[in-house]
Amino acid sequence: MRLDPNLTPAQRELALKIQEKSKPMAYGMVLGVPLTFGGVHYGITQKPLGFVAALAGLGLLAFGVYSLLQMQGLKRQLRLITADAWRSPAAHLPGARKAATQAAYLNGLLVLLSLAATGYLLYKGAGWGAYGNSLGFGALMTAAALPFGLALAAATTIPQLLQVIPAGAKVGRSLYSIIFVLATTVTGEGIKSHAVGPVVGGGATLLICWGAMTLLGKAAKRMRGERV
Repeated sequence: MRLDPNLTPAQRELALKIQEKSKPMAYGMVLGVPLTFGGVHYGITQKPLGFVAALAGLGLLAFGVYSLLQMQGLKRQLRLITADAWRSPAAHLPGARKAATQAAYLNGLLVLLSLAATGYLLYKGAGWGAYGNSLGFGALMTAAALPFGLALAAATTIPQLLQVIPAGAKVGRSLYSIIFVLATTVTGEGIKSHAVGPVVGGGATLLICWGAMTLLGKAAKRMRGERV
């Protein structure tokens, strides 16, 4: 990921360290979740050997969580030297407070959408046969963990926005952009296969994400006291 050219040397150094920690965090989570859940499933339904894989998965998960905690520490350091991570100097203005409230609602919508996506995947997993075999169960849990993680990340921004901290809007915008990319893929596949459901669902999601990203971008500017 390309870094913002406007970062100060101190900010750039911390951003690079965060990027370095993101790799082991991702590997630990992506490998640990399927091994843990798939291993437990195999251990219960097939052979006790599956519990050995589950223990290995737990080790990878612990490694991923440890890297995540290190990332959070670095992010806290970065916030101390980033203007958007502090309460806006325009927080006393009605326009900034209104923009912060609007952004909080939008990020709250993202929490609900992400949780709905998690539930949908867990529900559809039965139709896909994912609960009937260990490999499918592990893959399903990994897929469901992604929107659940987005929901948690979006939820953490709401307290920031209620304090009129512009960073909350920027993070929400980034999270919506992830769903935007996924919806683009779903829509494209639907067009190729001439499937109405994915096209309608993906297209509606694209519109929601595009609107939310636009509004969050404007909200961040209003929270800084800038003209929109």
